[in-house]
Amino acid sequence: MKTNTHVIARKGRIGNYAYGLTLFLLALTGFAQMPIFKRYYIADIPGLGWLAEFYTTHFLHYLGATAILAITTYFAAQYLLVTRRYRKLSGSGAARAAILLGIIVSGILLVIRNSAFVPFSPAVVTGILLVHLGLTMVFLLFALYCRFAGRPWTIPV
Repeated sequence: MKTNTHVIARKGRIGNYAYGLTLFLLALTGFAQMPIFKRYYIADIPGLGWLAEFYTTHFLHYLGATAILAITTYFAAQYLLVTRRYRKLSGSGAARAAILLGIIVSGILLVIRNSAFVPFSPAVVTGILLVHLGLTMVFLLFALYCRFAGRPWTIPV
């Protein structure tokens, strides 16, 4: 069965842009939920006042989290159903996938914590927050390294 590689490549580029923009939105709104933008007067810059609004950034962070779940599910399904036959995860791709999985799991735990039905102790909440923030920082720095060092997610079999 022949595939149109031009169409697949174009869909891949659109997915990569969506992935990058979603990561940017998540990083921006995640850090904006901490009061650093107001504290350091970044929110006073015209057009950036919304960064000091907790509920706005919280909603946008949840929206971005929904988008990253959809994008990672799409790419994981595409890899498992199609790409795995002729490409395998590289070492850096497997590391990024593991870190991203940790971010997603800790994020889901934080969403559960925000519900009124599941009480977590303050120590557990602090631990989850630190793991989520720490993994996010590691992921962003490692993703930048991989981008500039030319480390791909997959390599030919």
